[in-house]
Amino acid sequence: MTQTSENVTWLTQEAYAQLKAELEYLSGPARTEISKKIEAAREEGDLRENGGYHAAKEEQGKQELRIRQLQQLLENAKVGEAPADDGVVEPGMVVKIAFDGDEDDTITFLLASREYASSDIETYSPQSPLGSGVMGKKVGQDAEYELPNGKMASVRILEAKPYQS
Repeated sequence: MTQTSENVTWLTQEAYAQLKAELEYLSGPARTEISKKIEAAREEGDLRENGGYHAAKEEQGKQELRIRQLQQLLENAKVGEAPADDGVVEPGMVVKIAFDGDEDDTITFLLASREYASSDIETYSPQSPLGSGVMGKKVGQDAEYELPNGKMASVRILEAKPYQS
């Protein structure tokens, strides 16, 4: 999981390997595949009215952006251990909180960078208002963070466990 601090991103070995594999795929086979799509669309004729060509070029642009993001991320990565199962909230933890101490109004989320967002669990960045508010807190402690309207909200940490992918 990750924690960004002054352009350094902390990753577990597993996360580093996963991102490296994605970069290798996008830089190799995926680039070849999109080039073939563009070439096939180009052969269809007039490029001004060729939807397939424009869609392939847009896809290529998004792919190249992702390649640059991954390169930068991996360039600045420090590989470390998964967080300890000690009940202290840190990147790589699945955190369950109760809003305003109301045990019935809870959410559970992964505290990690957006690189780990998945449909399985909601992900909050350590730099987000909620993420930075709960960082370093222990199970049972209260934390405050600023809402977009400028008001403060408080939550109680109910659980903090290392994420298991």
